Amino acid sequence: MRRPVLAFFLLLFCLAAHAADRGPAERGPADRGALFSATLNGHTMLLFGTLHVGQSGFYPLEPRIAQALAAASTLALEIDPAQPRAALQRAVRSRGMLVPGEDDYGAMPSAQKRRLDALILQGGLDAGTVLDYKPVLLATLLALAEYTKQGYRGDWSSEAWLARSARAADVRVLELESLPAQLSLLDRLSVPDRWRFLDEMMGAIESGALRSDARAMVQAWSTADRTALDAIAARCEADRSVSGQFVNAVLLKERNQKLADKLVRLLEAEQKTVAAVGVLHLLGTGSVPALLQERGVSVERIY
Repeated sequence: MRRPVLAFFLLLFCLAAHAADRGPAERGPADRGALFSATLNGHTMLLFGTLHVGQSGFYPLEPRIAQALAAASTLALEIDPAQPRAALQRAVRSRGMLVPGEDDYGAMPSAQKRRLDALILQGGLDAGTVLDYKPVLLATLLALAEYTKQGYRGDWSSEAWLARSARAADVRVLELESLPAQLSLLDRLSVPDRWRFLDEMMGAIESGALRSDARAMVQAWSTADRTALDAIAARCEADRSVSGQFVNAVLLKERNQKLADKLVRLLEAEQKTVAAVGVLHLLGTGSVPALLQERGVSVERIY
């Protein structure tokens, strides 16, 4: 079976960006992720592929990004990491909780439930809270706990750094999506597949696959390794696991259509902008840059 971990990295979109906001220690700038320029009718946009978790040494980002942001009227992000935690909590209550009448964790086979309990304890999560969450959301929390143990934190995400920099320069921060809309995507899987999704993630954590793939992803992003990032995107697209197919079809390709539509409207309305979305949205077939080109935008990959 293919490992779902590479694709699952994308599912950290709604939680990783909402960790406590602590300023990262700044070091020398370097190329990170993937960078594109987009032009339409004389209007320009710098399009940056982000990592939803990070480390302090990733910042500041390289000068082209900082310069473009300083000259921009708007920074567009998937969601704004500076939102109050209460907004996330409301979204989770309305979209992320188990539905009465459906199977809950008490219906799991006893051996599987013991594995889950061990992973919840290992991740430092509150079982009394997280066992009320839908299985895909719980899988997200288990993965995020594993990334945190590896030193990759949400308060060092690209989005958090960019949002702070934008506000320091009085640049508007625009959300391309919303927390409730993102969490509502978790319901797109059938109920049996939601439990398969959780089981796949449990296996990935137990086997160490999550740890090794996270390191590979962070290494590729932090060095702007185009070959490695494109290879990761290709493996995600070929992943036939439940989680892999869900991420590729729904969290990537379906969302890419809406992201591209909103970015075109932003390009049409404003002369100089910066947009930043998860790096895998910018790679592979059906990517945001490819969709922008289909909509008449001139796009160049810088790295």
